[in-house]
Amino acid sequence: MEQLPLLSLSIWLPILGGVLVLALGPGRDDMARWLALVVSGAVFLVTCLLLVGFDTGTAGMQFTESRPWIAALDIHYKLGVDGISVLLVLLTSLSTVLAVAASWETIQNRVPMYMAAFLIMEGFMIGVFSALDAVLFYVFWEAMLIPMFLIIGIWGGPNRIYATIKFFLYTFFGSVLMLVALVYLYAQSGTFDIMALHDAPLSLAEQVWIFLAFLIAFAVKVPMWPVHTWLPDAHVEAPTAGSVILAAIMLKMGGYGFLRFSLPITPDASHELAWLVIAISLIAVVYIGLVALVQEDMKKLIAYSSIAHMGFVTLGYFMFNPQGIAGGLVQMISHGFVSAALFLCVGVMYDRLHTRLIKEYGGVANVMPVFAAFFMLFGMANAGLPGTSGFVGEFMVILGAFKVEPWFGVIAATTLVLGAAYTLWLYKRVIFGRITSEHVANDMPPMNRREKWVFAPLAVLVLVMGIWPAPFLEIMDSSVLNLVEQVNQSKL
Repeated sequence: MEQLPLLSLSIWLPILGGVLVLALGPGRDDMARWLALVVSGAVFLVTCLLLVGFDTGTAGMQFTESRPWIAALDIHYKLGVDGISVLLVLLTSLSTVLAVAASWETIQNRVPMYMAAFLIMEGFMIGVFSALDAVLFYVFWEAMLIPMFLIIGIWGGPNRIYATIKFFLYTFFGSVLMLVALVYLYAQSGTFDIMALHDAPLSLAEQVWIFLAFLIAFAVKVPMWPVHTWLPDAHVEAPTAGSVILAAIMLKMGGYGFLRFSLPITPDASHELAWLVIAISLIAVVYIGLVALVQEDMKKLIAYSSIAHMGFVTLGYFMFNPQGIAGGLVQMISHGFVSAALFLCVGVMYDRLHTRLIKEYGGVANVMPVFAAFFMLFGMANAGLPGTSGFVGEFMVILGAFKVEPWFGVIAATTLVLGAAYTLWLYKRVIFGRITSEHVANDMPPMNRREKWVFAPLAVLVLVMGIWPAPFLEIMDSSVLNLVEQVNQSKL
């Protein structure tokens, strides 16, 4: 199995599939949908093979591939995954299948172009999680912006142009600083190999500057407070499937960047400036949670809750202990399931009433009981209810924070209260009570079979990860322990 270039297949199969879908041209909408579903399904199966053949007993890179690319600069086409990245690759392929299925009836214009954008973006995103060469990583990191820019800009809401330009400028600005840091690292070490850069000899001053460049690049992508303002705008304007990929995958790339670059390459600066990241993370957890409470638009509320939950992730990483880092990783995977599901829930209601305003709903449980049950499960996971995936990561991060400084744990734990407050407040107003609008009574048919099939795997994963997190933790365990050892070893 390891002889097959599984990572290259995972990257290039969706990109080539996307080009093929695009070549169908207008007028072949049904064929475009089916081809996109078949290709994304095939990619998901390929990534499942990664999991089947994955060795949990080692922290080293697995399924590695290496070919010379630009020999003069020692740049290679080098791929590999470890316990940190393999689950994110799998999450990307699963989310793309669900995004294609969720768009089946809702997107009616330029369907081949829309489906092609998702497939091509899938290939680039898997490339980000698999790249072991800094230049290759940067190429994939920048390339994935273009399909998302088009998805929001062409199929988005009324303010889509403003949202896309803001999204592109914010993320591109951060990326340029990352490129400067990578070029400096190459000048110091003579290589772009990410694993070799972990051993680059750097003084504390050099580490601090490189850390700050990485921090800005990854903070924008996470997004961390105060560079988070592009996310609610992008979510509100994006089509449902665009929001699913943005929340489930794109935000995770910032978190992944901290683990692959910031912590192992600049360990001393990470310890030196941990107070800054911890402060920003705790502000996000508390302040953004309060902001979510006053939202009138369902998508905006879920977008702000995403920022608060990702604040939890960055807090866990900078505790520098196994519980914190593993908790942050579990939270990233869980948030991928839960946020995708919540945006799909909003999409189901929006398809029927064409509004996202909370006040336009009420009593939805009376006309869509199965949908109300799914929404309840995902809402509880968002609030961190024990028995759901949302609890596991948050509990581990709080545990890791208590070991470092009890007050960090106490402040972080407020997210459980705030998360419950804004999630239950949303659920009560939308789902429970009397039917307040005749549109809800007459224009909201029960969920169809396709919608149930889209929700079912997410519901199963949320429950399995909440009740039995051991398999997920086992996959990442060796890599997390190795990273903790690296970041706690001074280079100076």
